[in-house]
Amino acid sequence: MKPVRCAIYTRKSSEEGLEQGFNSLHAQREACAAYVMSQASEGWTLLTEEYDDGGLSGGTLERPALQRLLGHVAAGLIDIIVVYKVDRLTRSLLDFAKLVEALDKAGTSFVSITQSFNTTTSMGRLTLNMLLSFAQFEREVTAERIRDKLAASKAKGMWMGGVPPLGYRGEGRTLAIVEEHAAIIRRIYARYRRLGSVRLLSEELQAKGVVTPVRTTGTGRELGGKPFSRGQLYAILRNPVYVGDIAHRDKVYPGNHPPLVGRSEWEAVQRQLAGHIKGERCSRVPSASLLGGILVGSDGEPLIATHSRKNSRRYPYYVSKGLHLRTADIGMRLPAADTDNLVINALSELLGDPLHLAGLAQLSLEPATLSVLMERAATQKAALAAEPRTRPTYLDKVCIGAEGVTLTINAAALASCLSAPLEPDAPDEFVHACAVRLTRTGRAIRLVHDNGARVVGRDRTMQTILRHVIKARGWWHELRAGTIDPTGLAKREGVTDSYVVKVVRFAFLSPRVLDALVAGTLKAEVDANRLLKPGAISPDWLVQENALIAG
Repeated sequence: MKPVRCAIYTRKSSEEGLEQGFNSLHAQREACAAYVMSQASEGWTLLTEEYDDGGLSGGTLERPALQRLLGHVAAGLIDIIVVYKVDRLTRSLLDFAKLVEALDKAGTSFVSITQSFNTTTSMGRLTLNMLLSFAQFEREVTAERIRDKLAASKAKGMWMGGVPPLGYRGEGRTLAIVEEHAAIIRRIYARYRRLGSVRLLSEELQAKGVVTPVRTTGTGRELGGKPFSRGQLYAILRNPVYVGDIAHRDKVYPGNHPPLVGRSEWEAVQRQLAGHIKGERCSRVPSASLLGGILVGSDGEPLIATHSRKNSRRYPYYVSKGLHLRTADIGMRLPAADTDNLVINALSELLGDPLHLAGLAQLSLEPATLSVLMERAATQKAALAAEPRTRPTYLDKVCIGAEGVTLTINAAALASCLSAPLEPDAPDEFVHACAVRLTRTGRAIRLVHDNGARVVGRDRTMQTILRHVIKARGWWHELRAGTIDPTGLAKREGVTDSYVVKVVRFAFLSPRVLDALVAGTLKAEVDANRLLKPGAISPDWLVQENALIAG
């Protein structure tokens, strides 16, 4: 009899009791091991590898032991996964669908020793979905209770944990002042009142070497030791904690902790900040620059939307702030069309796979809402194609560097666009990496795919090469017919004999090269000037294709 390799997976949501000699994980493992032993006559054998996740929620698949288990499943090392209850494996219907797909692909099944059902029948799958629906409901009710308790506690002015604001340390359910750090906060408020500009305040603090104090969190992670960013300074100046209040969502309650600044000073700072707002921010409006204000380099430096002109043509670019202001000699200068096209294509690909996108954003889905998600995702994808100059509300930041390009997406805004609620523990944002990189071709910096193909927007390079191909085929037809010689053709066209010879070579580009030209999959460095050079277009089509087509 062929042995059936069995792996036991255990999970516990909270860390309470895990320090005990015999805890819930041990109890689950012991019960599952006994069940595997009872199936020995069927060839079941228990693997020695242990897969235990302690103190981790079932609302996410990002669990170390589960990921290790799935890796071994994909490698074909496991035949059956044994769990105490289905909700130990997952409490999310969306995650369950992903797990079933992964297990089916690997030919692996799973068994719940306390719940009897057969997933090979429609009734068995219905039973399983009902169990998971109740598990998800229980998790959501628990999350609602926690949120209600948090709101009630904050309404009483209590500090409910987390990393304390700079200038304070946690002391039970309140905050205590750290005088050394509080002095920095008071200095920030005082200097902002005098300077009236967060930019000038940031530059002054950097010039005087004032950095964020080094602090250690409860988990042992160190924070601080870096210059104050403008974002940090805005957050400090707007934080009601420093005037003795506690904020919860859109409400502010009197806190139980001592203030660091006076009420009159704090209100004066708020009026000063409000007075510097030039207008209301619009979330989705057409713009001449799609990524203006949200495009940054890998070092955090903004890229400014600008343009140059040649004759009557306008060429838009994104330029590093240092180069734009002429305060730096190095930086990036990217064609705006290529960069915008890359971002729109990446967002379109995400919207084209709604289930993958729902997993990234941690959207809370049920079977009845899947069709709504599919429809809304298709609508948003169509809107991107119809309005390519309109920035989506959910796109917060685009970071571009030598390593690649990443899109930071606001999860709440995306959920609103897709009409789907977020999971209770969903992150505020998530990052999507694009499979592209920066490369230098001559003096220009270009975006290219990992296979070497250029990211093409409204590409004039392709148009120029196509014009050369059309011209070359017309000239070659005349030359082959003998109606004119190269010298006469050059004289008629007002060019040199050598230029005629160079252009005529374009008539001998292979069909695969022409297909790649139209599809935008030529190598990034290929342009019309390169193809005009002697020897650039080989008479051997295979040599041409290897030299010119990406990947």
